[in-house]
Amino acid sequence: MAEPTEVKELSPAGAGSRVTKEAKPSKPVLRPWVRALHRDFGYFVVGLTVIYAVSGLAVNHIADFDQGDASFVRYSTSHELGPLTGDDDTLAKTVQTKLGITEKPKEVFRRGENELEITFENRTLEIDTRSGHVDDDGKKPRFFLRFANWLHLNRGKKAWTIIADGYAALLLFLAFSGLVMIPGKKGFFFRGLVLAGAGIAIPVVYVVFAGGK
Repeated sequence: MAEPTEVKELSPAGAGSRVTKEAKPSKPVLRPWVRALHRDFGYFVVGLTVIYAVSGLAVNHIADFDQGDASFVRYSTSHELGPLTGDDDTLAKTVQTKLGITEKPKEVFRRGENELEITFENRTLEIDTRSGHVDDDGKKPRFFLRFANWLHLNRGKKAWTIIADGYAALLLFLAFSGLVMIPGKKGFFFRGLVLAGAGIAIPVVYVVFAGGK
C-alpha cells in the first residue's frame, strides 16, 4: 500500500494544521482497452450475429418447414391463357410474356402432342396448348431466411470463408475479453467463474448423457 502523504489545510481558526490523506491507487491500464474493444467489436458483429442466430434456429427446426426447406416456400397455382399455337420456342415465349416471366428457361420440353413443359431454376410450367391451361409449380425465397441460410451454409465459398473466419475470431475475442472486463466480486474469479463453468458444463453434460462421439 502507498505511504500516506501529508497535505496542509487551514483550520477554521486560520492556523496551519496537518491532515493526512492516503494516495489514490494507480488505475489499471489494460482493462479500459479491453472494455473499449469488447464494446466496439460487439457493435460491429451485431449484423453477422443476427444472421447466424436466425439461420441456426431455422436449421435446428428444419423438419418444421414445408418439405424440409427453410430457404424456400413451395407454391402451386394455375393460369388460363386460352388456346396456344406455334412451335415450342414460340409457345414458350408467348407463355412467358403472358405470365410476365423474364427469366431464361433451363429447358423447353414437348411431353405430348398438346403438352409442353417449361423448366426454370425454381419453377416449372406444365402447359396444355389446346386449352391454354397452365399448372405453375415452384418455390419462392423465404424473407430473410433465404439469404441468411445462403451465408450460414457458406454458399459464397472462398470469399465468405474469410469473412466467416474473421467473425469466428471476433467471437472468441468477445468470449475471452468478457472474462476480464469487470473486477471484484462480479468479475471472473467470483460470479464469472461460476457462470462460465455452468455454460461450459451444458455441452459437456449433454454429450456425456446423449452418447455423443
